[in-house]
Amino acid sequence: MTDGSSTYRRILLKLSGEALMGDADFGIDPAMLERLAGEVAEVASRGVGVAMVIGGGNIFRGAGLAGGGMDRVTGDHMGMLATVINSLAMRDALERAGVAARVLSALGMDAVCEPYARYRAVEHLKQGRVVICAAGTGNPFFTTDSAASLRAIEVDADLLIKATKVDGVYSDDPARNPDAVFYPRITFDQALDQRLGVMDATALVLCRDHGLPLRVMNIYHPGALGRLLEGEEIGTLVTSGENK
Repeated sequence: MTDGSSTYRRILLKLSGEALMGDADFGIDPAMLERLAGEVAEVASRGVGVAMVIGGGNIFRGAGLAGGGMDRVTGDHMGMLATVINSLAMRDALERAGVAARVLSALGMDAVCEPYARYRAVEHLKQGRVVICAAGTGNPFFTTDSAASLRAIEVDADLLIKATKVDGVYSDDPARNPDAVFYPRITFDQALDQRLGVMDATALVLCRDHGLPLRVMNIYHPGALGRLLEGEEIGTLVTSGENK
């Protein structure tokens, strides 16, 4: 497609916290934040409903400190708060890009954002606002990948996009193994059986059981998100059906 229209009605974009770092080692790179917000704003301007889930790994990783002795539940709650920080930053960037956005948090913090509720998220999407779902599922032991799958299903998204730093799904880590095979299409069962590390198992099973297609793509290529939504085959498509 070349007319700028989208093949999707509503999407959920899962961004890792690391995506906001750009070339830095920690925190949020303002230039990267502005670029990503600009791409989301451009997609939203086409009439595509956009929900987002952003990780918190650029600020804090609860699992890492849990390995060092911290209580896992405490660490996970701290990680959820890191996702709220990233979500607030993205909301601000989207608003500056001219797109209305709302942060809905699974942890109550009314002074800075709205509490998450499915009906509230859907209503914002119907009004053309970007919805940023923060604080994961609100429960420890669940990743932001699982939160993204859950929220995508709840808001009736047509596609879940996992935006990463690699071009899609490979048979092995392409950074370590130059012979790793790229998969343009794969099924959820194959991803689970081969332990390909696409997303955690809970997230994959949720998508599989609810027939929600997943696209894994490299967000570091400027403009890739828009081209994907115009119908270009970018990254890896993971579906429930058999691949031809």
